[in-house]
Amino acid sequence: MIDAKEKYVTDSQGNRVAVLLEVEEYRRLLDALEELESIRAYDTAVAVREDAVPFDKAIEELKRDRA
Repeated sequence: MIDAKEKYVTDSQGNRVAVLLEVEEYRRLLDALEELESIRAYDTAVAVREDAVPFDKAIEELKRDRA
C-alpha cells in the first residue's frame, strides 16, 4: 500500500487545485502505474487471443505509442 504524504495547493476560495508529492513518492506512483499498464495490456491480449508478438516488436510499439 502507498503511504503518501501529499500537500495540497489551494486557490483563493480554498479549493484544492493541485497536489505536491515528494519526488520519491511520485516515482513510486509512476512505477506502479507502468506496472498496472503492463498487466492490463497482458490481460487484454489474453482476452482477445491475439497471436504472440515478438518482444522486440512489442517494445517498438510501446515506444511508438508513448511518443
